[in-house]
Amino acid sequence: MNTIAKKWLMTVTLTILGGDMGACTSSGSTNWKEEVLLQNGTKLIVDRSQRFGGRHEIGQAPPIKEEDITFTIPGSSKPTTWTSEYSEDVGRENLKPLALHVLGKEAYIVATPNLCLAYNKWGRPNPPYVVFRYDGNTWQRIVLVDLPAEFSGINLVINTTSHDAEIARRSMIRADTVRRLNSNLTQPYYRTILRKPLKPGEGGVGCEELIYYKGAWVGPGDSIGRRMMDRQSN
Repeated sequence: MNTIAKKWLMTVTLTILGGDMGACTSSGSTNWKEEVLLQNGTKLIVDRSQRFGGRHEIGQAPPIKEEDITFTIPGSSKPTTWTSEYSEDVGRENLKPLALHVLGKEAYIVATPNLCLAYNKWGRPNPPYVVFRYDGNTWQRIVLVDLPAEFSGINLVINTTSHDAEIARRSMIRADTVRRLNSNLTQPYYRTILRKPLKPGEGGVGCEELIYYKGAWVGPGDSIGRRMMDRQSN
């Protein structure tokens, strides 16, 4: 297959991934309580909920479409909710939460992009984290260097769909269970919050560079893909 044909095939594939094709049906929800071990040794109970749907192949289980983490900062009476939202360009939830930390009246969520489309959408971060701070009123994205240096722990269940049966039969996922469920994840950025960039191509930062152009994900220099989408939009 020549180079032009290969590029055309890649463009068609990425157009499908970025467009509206594929099953996109809702398939229920789940929720549970989780005990989060904070950096100072205290524990915080959070409510987690997930809704399923989004793009997926026929015959495959739907992915997580959206999820919420709801909790009350110690000393506050007002609960707050952080949400990983669905978007059509990604076709599922954008971010997977990894950690929740609290400092005074501020809370921090450390998440990672959910697969390669989300990784490109969120700016190809390295280390592969998207960090949010709650100041008592709103959640705002911040750069990793603004995450307090003492926060290093990964303290939320990561691959929840791999442990859905155990989560379903427990009224509470205790902190030691969180640690056990995450123990089979060997990627360094799942073990602790990294502060130094990973090497190019390593797990978590190895996604091909793509841009979203008129409803499709294409390579930054893919003129064939751009022309294809230009024709479709006319």
